[in-house]
Amino acid sequence: MEEETTLTKTVEPENELKTWLVDYVGEKTVPENDEVTVENIVDVMSTEFPEFLIAIAEENWVRGYRQALDDVEEGQRLAQEEQSETVHSGE
Repeated sequence: MEEETTLTKTVEPENELKTWLVDYVGEKTVPENDEVTVENIVDVMSTEFPEFLIAIAEENWVRGYRQALDDVEEGQRLAQEEQSETVHSGE
C-alpha cells in the first residue's frame, strides 16, 4: 500500500478556485481514476506557470534559512547558559 503524502492527496473542489484548478488540471492530465492530486497540480503548474512555484520555493527557502539561524542562536544561548550554570555550581 502506497503511503499518502501531501503530493498524493486528492484535491477536493471545495471552492471556486479549487474547482477551476481541479477541472483544468484534470483536462490536462486525464488521471485514470478522475482524481486530481496535488502532484498533478504541481506538474501542470511547473510547466505552465513556473514563476509561481519558484516564488513559493524561494520564500520557503528563506523561511527555512531564517528558522535555522534562529535555532542555532537558541542552541548557542542554551549551551552558554548550561556552561555558565556548570561553572557557577562548581565554585
